[in-house]
Amino acid sequence: MDKKDLQKILDAALANGGDFADIFIEQKKVTAISMESDKIERIQSGYEKGAGIRVFFGKNTSYAYTNDLSIESLLRAADIVSRAVRSKKGEYNLDLTKIDAKVQFDIDRRPDDVSINEKVEVVKRANDTARSVDKEKIAQVMVGYGDIIQKVTIANSNGDYVEDDRIRTRLTINAVARSGENVQTGYEAVGANSGFELFDKVDVGETAKIAAKRAVEMLNAKPAPSGKMPCVMTGEAGGTMVHEACGHGLEADLVQRGLSVYAGKKGEQVASEMISVLDDATIPGKYGSYRFDDEGIEARPVELIKNGILVDFLYDRLTAYREGIQSNGHGRRQSYKDKPIPRMANTYIAPGNTDPEKIIKDTKSGLFVKKMGGGQVNTITGDFVFDVSEGYIIRDGEIGEMVKGATLTGNGPEVLRIVDMVGNDLGYTIGTCGKDGQGVPVADAQPTMRIPEIIVGGTADPVSPSGEIKRLNEAKPTKKYKIRKI
Repeated sequence: MDKKDLQKILDAALANGGDFADIFIEQKKVTAISMESDKIERIQSGYEKGAGIRVFFGKNTSYAYTNDLSIESLLRAADIVSRAVRSKKGEYNLDLTKIDAKVQFDIDRRPDDVSINEKVEVVKRANDTARSVDKEKIAQVMVGYGDIIQKVTIANSNGDYVEDDRIRTRLTINAVARSGENVQTGYEAVGANSGFELFDKVDVGETAKIAAKRAVEMLNAKPAPSGKMPCVMTGEAGGTMVHEACGHGLEADLVQRGLSVYAGKKGEQVASEMISVLDDATIPGKYGSYRFDDEGIEARPVELIKNGILVDFLYDRLTAYREGIQSNGHGRRQSYKDKPIPRMANTYIAPGNTDPEKIIKDTKSGLFVKKMGGGQVNTITGDFVFDVSEGYIIRDGEIGEMVKGATLTGNGPEVLRIVDMVGNDLGYTIGTCGKDGQGVPVADAQPTMRIPEIIVGGTADPVSPSGEIKRLNEAKPTKKYKIRKI
């Protein structure tokens, strides 16, 4: 869009006053392929475009959006936004200057240059490989492919003008194994801020095997023990713990509304000295990466917890504006229909110095978590519950039999305070993070870590700290938490 038109729209948005105005224009193409029961069930392709216009006045905002990108429609939306404003005009600059990103992401094969047939072949290869793991026990395989090409234009009354292209590609595999009435699942996903070259870097067949083998092996897994015990979480488990139990509580809107356990604790020790938490949207190839956030702020690494001390939160423009500071580039939105809010991107616990094998050997008994499932967290208290999708018993410093049905229950800050060993590895997982009805792509990661004591929920007899089995009637009842899904 012509800069002069953008200037007209911003000027119209500020016609009745206001401190700041911006416009977010989006054009997005999405492709999705799904396969189930050995058949390509669905091939979808869609195109979406629209714009959102916003004004800050005092500590309030006015927002409107439209899917009509004509100058007339955008001026009408700007007029609607301006009518909600009743304040003096602030100082602003409509002499728009383009900002070029310092961070660059190389795309070798744009998805729109790849035929549907080639994309379908990737899906079929994943399906066939997963089924070949055990033709008798694998009862179902579901494979999903998706890519998104998003072009955004952002301009504001500070004079900033940003254009950005964003490309993401992903593949998900869900295998179901059955033996009699026993049914188990295995899930694996790969995705990146990348084009179709993702599948030159990732072995689709190996990814499918991991999902299918997990489902088959779970058929023979024993019921998980219950009770308080040590827990070693491998880097392969990804950063579900840091994302859910910690990350959401570090988003500035929840902090400012008093909905975070970390509110009012900046500068205090909130975790073990071994724990440092960062969010970095600039890491090449990660699923949550971007050059600019959805408000035109250039992405940069943000250190949130440093050696156990809380040092920062994740801000968008509005939450930063309310505190009189600058945003650190975490204003994100699902589409032009949504207002930006503080969101995570690539959140991780920094690696330590310990060999992961040593962490296992130094643990006499407990639970070894190789893969996490879903989770819920109450950000006000930090209390959480997570499912373990792949776990094993630790006995005498060695990994033993696989268990099923395990859950981890605890309090995020408390768990992070007692972590006593941190590995020198780092493993990532990807996902779509939901908040306030908006989903955005994220990645999270952690090194192998040992939690000396955590409540494990299971269906078998609990394990005592000495490694011996305690009878269920001797186990102390676990505390019940009220969980609010975020």
